This record gives sequence, structure tokens and C-alpha cells, in this order.
Amino acid sequence: MTDNIENLLLEHLKALRNEVAILRIEMHDEFRDLKQRVTSLEAALVRLRGDLVGMQEDAYRQQSRIDQIVDRIERIERRLELIP
Repeated sequence: MTDNIENLLLEHLKALRNEVAILRIEMHDEFRDLKQRVTSLEAALVRLRGDLVGMQEDAYRQQSRIDQIVDRIERIERRLELIP
């Protein structure tokens, strides 16, 4: 009878070992997928930061042009004596 119990225990342990092995493989695959997704998100973030820098450069350039236009208008107004 103890042989039957030992065999039954061994059978259960083998089944558990197989289930753990399957779970390990599934987790490994899921972690690989998660790593790829995080890498993709990091790359998108880098692109967004680059876009933001480009937009800031455009804003600075536009502000510089506006300042130049304001200076020119003020100069014209002074020459035409439109401002006191």
C-alpha cells in the first residue's frame, strides 16, 4: 500500500513539475513581450521629445521675427512722427 502512495505522490509531483515548467515558459514569453512593448514606448517618448524640441525652436524663431517686426514698426512710427 505504501508503494501505491509513493507512486501516487511521485505522479502528483511530476504533474506539478510539468505545470511549473509550462508556467515558466509562458511567463518568459510574456516578459519578452513586455520588454518589447516598453522599448517601443521608450522610442516613442524619445521621438516626442525631439518633436517638442523642434517646436520650441520654431517658437523661438517666430518670437525673434516678431521682435524684429516690432522694432521696424516702431522705427517707422518714429520717422513718421506717429508716436510722441
